[in-house]
Amino acid sequence: MPTKSLQIPTADGQADAFAAFPDGGGRHPGVLLYPDAFGVRPVLEEMARELAGHGYYVLVPNLYYRHGPAPVIELPGHIGEEVRPAVFERLMPLVKAHTAERVLRDADAYLGFLTAQPEAGAGPVAVIGYCMGAALAMRTATAHPGRVAAVAGFHPGFLVTDAPDSPHRDIPKLAAEVHLGLAENDMTPETIGELRQTLDAAGVTYTTEVYPGTLHGFTMADTDAFDPSGLRRHWDRLLPLLDRTLAAG
Repeated sequence: MPTKSLQIPTADGQADAFAAFPDGGGRHPGVLLYPDAFGVRPVLEEMARELAGHGYYVLVPNLYYRHGPAPVIELPGHIGEEVRPAVFERLMPLVKAHTAERVLRDADAYLGFLTAQPEAGAGPVAVIGYCMGAALAMRTATAHPGRVAAVAGFHPGFLVTDAPDSPHRDIPKLAAEVHLGLAENDMTPETIGELRQTLDAAGVTYTTEVYPGTLHGFTMADTDAFDPSGLRRHWDRLLPLLDRTLAAG
């Protein structure tokens, strides 16, 4: 599976990124993949390769590029419960610095770069995200309704908040089909109800699903939350969504 390390020009500098795409030449539908809070690392690169094997050009940007190339902080090979507090203590300043304004500036750069790659199609694209990346995916899709055909978020974080700029408040701008795969502890029933009501009112084609027996982070094989059946269900939902909306070969 061909891969590349890339530099994406942005309004604030150069974002390093990882890309994976199919063998054999040609152009392939583009997928912008936003990592979870831990950022770009081997498990995300492996997921990008897996997705590329199904016919997609997958771009995984370093969200924290303003603070240095990935990995911005040193991560253990397995992010177990015993090390999570120390890791998050170092990550949270980076997460808080990644404001909605920065997300949207970066999204402009990422989408333009993605569709300009010789191995990628000109669009439309899909945007997927994990944990905080799900909120970034939603912000990207609502800001670019003419360019994003599908949004998928798994064990989402910060998607529905009380903030005036909560990502769910822009759902009326959405033109993409949506799948959200939640862990059992991601949202309260009331919050899920609010999210579904917003999606219904906007006329969005969507599915929201709580994956049984899962914890937040269930797709990530380098964490204690990893759940193999949850990861399989994630692929079972994601791949048909992309096939419907992007028509990959």
